Amino acid sequence: MNIVIKRIPLKKLVSSLSLLFIFSFNILAQQGDPVNGKKLYNADCAACHKLDKRLVGPPLKGISEKRSNEWLHAWIKDNNALRASGDKDAIAIFEEYSKIPMLAYPKLSDQDINDIIAYTDDKPVKTEAAIAGSQAVDPKIAIGKKLYQANCAACHKLDKKLIGPPLGNVAEKREMDWLKLWIKDNNAFRASGDKDAIDIFKEYNGMPMTAYPQLSDEDIEAIIAYTSVGDVQKVAATSVETDVLAKPKTSSSWISYVVIAVILLLIVWIYLQSNNAFLKIVATIFVLLLSAYITFDWLMGIGIDQDYQPIQPIAFSHKIHSGDNKIDCEYCHSSAKNSKTSGIPSVNVCMNCHKSISEYTGTTTLSEKDKAFYDAEIHKIYDAIGWDPEKPGYIENYEQKPIKWVRVHNLPDFVYYNHSQHVTVAGLECQECHGPVEEMDDLYQYSPLTMRWCLDCHKETDVDLKGNAYYAKIHEELAKKFGVEKVTIAQLGGTECGKCHY
Repeated sequence: MNIVIKRIPLKKLVSSLSLLFIFSFNILAQQGDPVNGKKLYNADCAACHKLDKRLVGPPLKGISEKRSNEWLHAWIKDNNALRASGDKDAIAIFEEYSKIPMLAYPKLSDQDINDIIAYTDDKPVKTEAAIAGSQAVDPKIAIGKKLYQANCAACHKLDKKLIGPPLGNVAEKREMDWLKLWIKDNNAFRASGDKDAIDIFKEYNGMPMTAYPQLSDEDIEAIIAYTSVGDVQKVAATSVETDVLAKPKTSSSWISYVVIAVILLLIVWIYLQSNNAFLKIVATIFVLLLSAYITFDWLMGIGIDQDYQPIQPIAFSHKIHSGDNKIDCEYCHSSAKNSKTSGIPSVNVCMNCHKSISEYTGTTTLSEKDKAFYDAEIHKIYDAIGWDPEKPGYIENYEQKPIKWVRVHNLPDFVYYNHSQHVTVAGLECQECHGPVEEMDDLYQYSPLTMRWCLDCHKETDVDLKGNAYYAKIHEELAKKFGVEKVTIAQLGGTECGKCHY
């Protein structure tokens, strides 16, 4: 039996391939990949935008429901040109946000922008049940908790002795009028001859308590109400919210693999069914170029540690310290404003607060880690430096143990980077490079830290010339040379090899 293989005409095959390319790229262009969108959002948007609330710019959650896809593409790529075209929405946003121009991102492809939009659309939201649950706490207790943390927590705990006595259910031990007199001015109260006030003073080694005449009767009542209840855990609301947060994200990246597989199958088909030498040469060249591209792309990823997140010896949460408690980054990383490196804070810096904070009192309802876990992590600090929280005081002749933090951001040795030049001179916020650290429980490398990433920033960032006659003169000369109103870091020499490599 003779097997006859039907050959495909060259024109028909080329036409089919062209239609396949067009169809495949149209599918890719119309769908966004939220996984890649998150990376792009963190790299380009997060410094000025949050998803759920206003920052420097407007919140971006669900932005595709407010603006058309075409408008968003035009705005992101060059918002200045869009305003110049007379677009009313673009002009209104510019006016609303104090005429602060947004950086243009012509480098982002249409697919990149679609990915970012997909990420902003796919973010989980709190349900109405969760919001209602979060509002179920008595407002008076919530106010009392804030006042307690601001005025009392440094010396008192609710359940055990610290510098002063435990305050849990103190209303059952003392009359409200007595408590008001003691809190507002315990020195005057003792001088009046009150026996209980004198006994407490003697019991705690004659250590006077700070007077709080600024607290009103309502403030003190709110504090006492909080000490009677303690921290209320909103379990019901959390269970609903956790289900929403657990929603898996979908990705369209599989489509690109399907397209490549189909193309490779067609090339194999050409080899099997066509005697056309030219077509086989073209297919061979295509395979070689595709292989070279994939290999080069893989090689370019070597040494890029974006999203690197090592396990640290102590589970230090930037979200708790920088986010919830609003501790300034430069309080711990004090050398960032005047040194090449940002510095790792010593244990003594930790102890400035943790002499008085020996246990965690924040919320744990949205975390896999409970209060006991955080308490144990705090006591690792005590073990390192030799602090006895029961005394409280440092242990004599204690052999201290260094905390071996694992470095997250690490540039090659041949790259020069100076924190003070960027933080003090350029006035950059830490989030520009390190991302929204105030939202990170476990710190990770937010930016790629590649040379292209640095150069793109230098090309887009204008030099601040205010109050600097030296730079003003350079600016005047460079503005004439390049024909621009503002001079970027790159035009000032920020792309010269010797600036970063020496």
